[in-house]
Amino acid sequence: MIIHNLGDENSILNTFISEIRDSHIQKDAMRFRRNIERIGEVLGYEVSKELEYTIKNVTTPLGHKSMNLSQDQVVICSILRAGLPLHQGLLNYFDNAENGFISAFRKHEGDEDNFEVIVDYFAAPSLEGKVLVLTDPMLATGRTLENVLEGLKKHGTPKQIHIVSVIGSQEGIDFIENIFPQNTHLWISAIDPELNARGYIIPGIGDAGDLAYGQKL
Repeated sequence: MIIHNLGDENSILNTFISEIRDSHIQKDAMRFRRNIERIGEVLGYEVSKELEYTIKNVTTPLGHKSMNLSQDQVVICSILRAGLPLHQGLLNYFDNAENGFISAFRKHEGDEDNFEVIVDYFAAPSLEGKVLVLTDPMLATGRTLENVLEGLKKHGTPKQIHIVSVIGSQEGIDFIENIFPQNTHLWISAIDPELNARGYIIPGIGDAGDLAYGQKL
């Protein structure tokens, strides 16, 4: 797997990351969603550099200009519900992208720390020969992405896979490296060192879905 940790670089991205981490700022759900969306825009720009480009002649009011434009068909596939703001950020840049959505949630038995990931809804176009951009805001254990990858197989084989994540744990990244094809790209804003007993990233941000859309029962 080819890992691009953009948090290692100095950029405005770090401001957005600091605000979604801040326990006071993140209480503003609208601002939290917008920051996730802006992170998606930054990561989407970086993903675009890895697409295939061809020369196209553009006619202006005063002449003609040859430009390198991407001809790849992109499919953005996001995990509900936390992935929605990140999905929108990517869609802001990939105007003609097709879209897929997956419902995945952790099922805990009572108060036990052990859980299984349940995927109970999946809608996506054909992925055959296309560029798949798979978004998961919080790459914790990596088990959600493992289940999603299995579900994607019946939709065809993409020519390239890009995983876009806001924050990940080192353990989760190590796990998916053994699951996805070697030429898969991971675009991530920050890598945190560990998980707690319930599989949440430390220091992380908390529950991204709850912060974006309110607590669930």
